[in-house]
Amino acid sequence: MSIRPEDSPYELFRQWYDEAAECEIALPDAVTLATADADGLPDARMVLLKGFDERGFVIYTNLGSTKASQIQANPNAALCFYWMPLRRQIRIKGPCEAVSGEEADAYFESRPRDSQIGAWASKQSQPLEGRFELEKRVLNYLGKYAVGTVPRPPFWSGFRIVPTAIEFWMEKKSRLHDRLRYTRDGDHWETEWLYP
Repeated sequence: MSIRPEDSPYELFRQWYDEAAECEIALPDAVTLATADADGLPDARMVLLKGFDERGFVIYTNLGSTKASQIQANPNAALCFYWMPLRRQIRIKGPCEAVSGEEADAYFESRPRDSQIGAWASKQSQPLEGRFELEKRVLNYLGKYAVGTVPRPPFWSGFRIVPTAIEFWMEKKSRLHDRLRYTRDGDHWETEWLYP
């Protein structure tokens, strides 16, 4: 089986993403997010993809986190999915933009209540004296929001990676892998096959 190109990389991404979900990968939405700081020093970590459409690929975070600070200093990022059982990889790169407040509110409301409380309690990426300090903060916000809805913290939102290039990789025998790259050219996509 080889990569079958689609008119839009989003169509092909959707097919591969759905196949990853169907083959019971524990977290098909787990993706490596690579950013760089203002000096160009790269950094990478695993995050969860929380949405995608033809505008791009969305992640959420505490705006005080290292990743958010890096995106604000250098608004370019890359994503890399690797679905081992399918022997497939997708690489995405492009500039980042903030999601709207309405989008962030809608996603925050969809989260489990414990995750909403956790967003308030965590000073993501900041030094922590010990687990007890975090647990105290969780209890504080559980008390504060014991009744009613939990509002989205003003320091919590999302970013959309707007792709300029998306590459699909499929493992083949003898390391002669399939590689297909889509590159944005204005309002449409150019495709090219790459040597493995």
